[in-house]
Amino acid sequence: MNIRPIKTEADYRNTLREIETLMAAQAGTEEGDRLDVLTTLVEAYERRHFPMELPDAVEAIKFRMEQQGLTVDDLVPAIGRKNRVYEILARKRPLTVRMIQSLHERFNIPAESLINQSSSRRAA
Repeated sequence: MNIRPIKTEADYRNTLREIETLMAAQAGTEEGDRLDVLTTLVEAYERRHFPMELPDAVEAIKFRMEQQGLTVDDLVPAIGRKNRVYEILARKRPLTVRMIQSLHERFNIPAESLINQSSSRRAA
């Protein structure tokens, strides 16, 4: 199996094209093994060259509200009084550890996003 590292944008594009030709490869075959190795190389290249930032806490909450059709009243059990929910959503108050845990458990919002409050602090 002749596989080289992905060092340039051209290498990346060529590897993606090769992956497309191998998509129907069966696991355990030479083509399947090649597909596994190439996708691992592409994932590593993309992590380095196209990093994705997590949304900040407020954006994560608003996204989940939109996804699930939640209202401010739905957030009260996780955050506290209604006015506190509005303060959080307006970035006037940071989330507490208890709020983060509750939002994560009740609404399955990734904890990593809820911890990311850097935008909240800048806007306050």
